[in-house]
This record gives sequence, structure tokens and C-alpha cells, in this order.
Amino acid sequence: MFTLIELEQATTLVHSVFQATPQYNWPQLCQQTNTDVWVKHENHTPTTAFKVRGGIVLIDALLKSEDPPKGLISATIGNHGQSLAFAGKRAGLPVTIVVPEGNNEDQNRAIKAHGANLIIHGHDFEAARQYSLTLEQELGYRAVAPFERDLVLGVATYALELFNTVKNIDTVYVPIGMGSGIAGVIQTRDLLGLNTKVIGVVAEGAPTFALSFAAGEIINTDSANTIADGVKTRSPMAEAFEIIKQGAERIVTVSDNEIAQAMYQYYQCTHNLAEGAGAITLAALNQEKTQMQGKKVAIILTGGNIDYQRFSQYIDGIK
Repeated sequence: MFTLIELEQATTLVHSVFQATPQYNWPQLCQQTNTDVWVKHENHTPTTAFKVRGGIVLIDALLKSEDPPKGLISATIGNHGQSLAFAGKRAGLPVTIVVPEGNNEDQNRAIKAHGANLIIHGHDFEAARQYSLTLEQELGYRAVAPFERDLVLGVATYALELFNTVKNIDTVYVPIGMGSGIAGVIQTRDLLGLNTKVIGVVAEGAPTFALSFAAGEIINTDSANTIADGVKTRSPMAEAFEIIKQGAERIVTVSDNEIAQAMYQYYQCTHNLAEGAGAITLAALNQEKTQMQGKKVAIILTGGNIDYQRFSQYIDGIK
């Protein structure tokens, strides 16, 4: 997808906007998981999520192209939209974001605060996405898919930071939404010639990537229901699936209850707020702590965009 030189250049670009995010070795998490665990804090970016890296790199590339767009449009349930809004405002490029009805109000406010035109339409993400494609024609904007080369190149910069800082990682757990994050980790690992195992994590209520990985071919699902909005996927993109199929060790499936427990665990042990998709990797490590005992492990805390009401609701509902 990209070379190490391109990844290093993308990292320099991202660091011109914000500094590298930390990776911390929290002692209570190490004790509770029986591992030497390092948390990559992508909840410490300007949008509180990893995707902003992709927006910065993609928009920079588009504006340097022979035919730069007059605007961008995309559908999202949150972090992807914030990423494009943030990077678009910084570059002076108009951005329109479509979100489904009932979307997280904190996310909606943040997207608008970053300067995007927010449109609410449809009962779920797929309905919002289809409407965004209609608006693409009307506005003459460029549509941005959730999985594109330059988006993956951008988010892969967090993997380069992690691997350059923490040496000899045995295993890294990565959430799978539309696949840009885990694809970036796999590509970065391979470019650096590392033996680190990459494990994807999905929710029980959104198992499409786990089902597809097991079958060796894409298996769509009719619905996706989980408290982890960032992994609420029912239709994998072929490009992402091929990279995951070839480069991931396995895919772990966790329950919403395990995700909520991990959200509370992060708050209790590190005082960091993790959204469902951000906590899903810790949930997977908790599930596999016996087989991972004593190993050096990294888990990606991909974001912290969750409102107080939902966070408290999920924590209070832990069984």
C-alpha cells in the first residue's frame, strides 16, 4: 500500500500538526492482565481519536494533486467525520458530513465545532452513507470512503510511533471497524520486518470480520448492534479484508459486557475515558490473559469520544 519512506514522510506531516501520542505501561493493567502491557493512547489526539491522522494525510495529498477537490463529503457515526472536519478546516477545504438519526450528540457537536456542515439523515450508518453519495453528485464534492490508501497511510503513523518506541512487542491488539487501523498496523509491522503478531478485535454484535476471517471470504451481516460504535460494521470492504486475511494472526470476539468492563477498568486504573471501540482491545486481552501471560503486549486505545450519559449507563449495566 505504501513504502517506509512514505510512512516516515506522513509521520513528519502529522507531527507538524500535533505531537506523537504516548504509549504507557500502566502497572495496574499489567497486574490485572498478567502481561507487560503497553497502551497506545490515540485518545490523546486533537479529536480524541486515531482517525485524525488519516484526515490530515489524505487532505494534504488531495490538495497537492492535479485536480484538487472543491470540497469533501462523507458519512460517519463520529471519529471519521471529526477527522475530515478537523483536517478540512485546517486546510480551508469545505467538508459536509452525514450522520444517522440518533447519532451521539457529543460527536455531532464536535464535528460542527471543527467547521463541517453536519447533515442528519437515515436510520443507520448505511442509510447515511447512501444519502451522502446522492449529495456528492449535487454538491460536486469528492466522496471519502472509510477505507482509502491515504487514510491508512495516515493512521499507520501511530503504529510507527509505537514500534519505534516500544521494542520487541510480541502481540498487538487492534480494533476492527472498517479496517484502516489494523491494516496500517499490519503494513507498518511488515515494512519494519518485525515478528509482532497482530490480533484484530470485534464485538459479538458486529461479527462480520470475524465470520469473514474464519470463512476466508467476506460474510456480510444483516445488522450490527454493539455499544462500541466504532466497530459497528456489517459489510467489510474487500481491500481491508484482504490485508487482514493475509496479515492478522486471529480475530477475537468480545461481548458488550466485556467491553463495558474494560471501559471501567481504563477509568479505574488509568483515569482515561475510553469509548467502546477504544476499550475493546483491553477486553480482548482480559479474555486471553492466560495464554498471553508474561508476554509484552500492546493494545490500541483508539478513542475516547463517548458522552457521559452513555458511559455511565454502560458502566452501571455491567453484569
